[in-house]
Amino acid sequence: MKKLFSLLLTAIMIISLCACRIDNGTQKSDKLSIVATIFPQYDFSRQLAKNKAEVSMLLSPGTESHSFEPTTSDILAINNCDIFIYTGGDSDHWIDSLLENVDNPDLTVISLMDCVDTHHSNHEDDEAHHSHNHSHIDEHVWTSPINAISITEKICEEMCKKDDENADYYKNNYKEYKDELLNLHENFRNIAETAEKGTLVFADRFPLRYFEEEYSLSHYAAFTGCSDDTEPSAHTVKELIDIVRKENFSTILKIELSSDSIAKTISEETGAEIRTFYSCHNISKEDFEKGETYLSLMQKNLETLSIALN
Repeated sequence: MKKLFSLLLTAIMIISLCACRIDNGTQKSDKLSIVATIFPQYDFSRQLAKNKAEVSMLLSPGTESHSFEPTTSDILAINNCDIFIYTGGDSDHWIDSLLENVDNPDLTVISLMDCVDTHHSNHEDDEAHHSHNHSHIDEHVWTSPINAISITEKICEEMCKKDDENADYYKNNYKEYKDELLNLHENFRNIAETAEKGTLVFADRFPLRYFEEEYSLSHYAAFTGCSDDTEPSAHTVKELIDIVRKENFSTILKIELSSDSIAKTISEETGAEIRTFYSCHNISKEDFEKGETYLSLMQKNLETLSIALN
């Protein structure tokens, strides 16, 4: 917190001295300015805006989103933008304090967790790390394509308010993107409904509660939810090995940008194939430079889901 307040105070001083702009000889673009904390909201925004807005992402590709702390330049970027989009939840604890000090009365703030229903009353067995659904609040609301539609609709709505001159353009892009998300949803649903199995094995964390609930799936995982733990107990690893053998799972899964050490241990013991399932919370530098998107990563998940459930 001391570091955060130091950053805030520094930012406020810079903002005051620079009249809310860094004087580097350039003027603020006339385009709508959108700042997103992490990849999902960044990608949704750029799909809607195309070249009509300037969209930036605070989290660098390939880095851990849950340990992110803002720099002074990040604070200035938020202070100077038109729309700021963040996830909400515990990992964004720094944002409330930051927003209290932002000197931009016209700033529109969107929290992804305010765009969808995050409250469910489903059962979770924490002891076995096995769940039909999670009862806790998971921040990864975008993992359900249906939630992604609600989120992009809200972003589009706010973009239109801020930039009515291009409102029709944003709305048309939203309609096209919604159709793609609905198609993605139907493909996931068809795979889940016709699969031999209804359960996935994650030798990793499990930040996919909303995806799981959307398609009536269940899972086994090394850690519940989005745990801060990095090493499971020997008992948990043995339990997962026994489950893979007993229930004849041919595929075990890991999340992008995480260690595959647990998966390798289980794979060596069982012969199960390791595949990556994308939660889309962030993207590798290589994938970012290749132009991967939420849709393209979720398309990869379609193939993985089909293999893992059969």
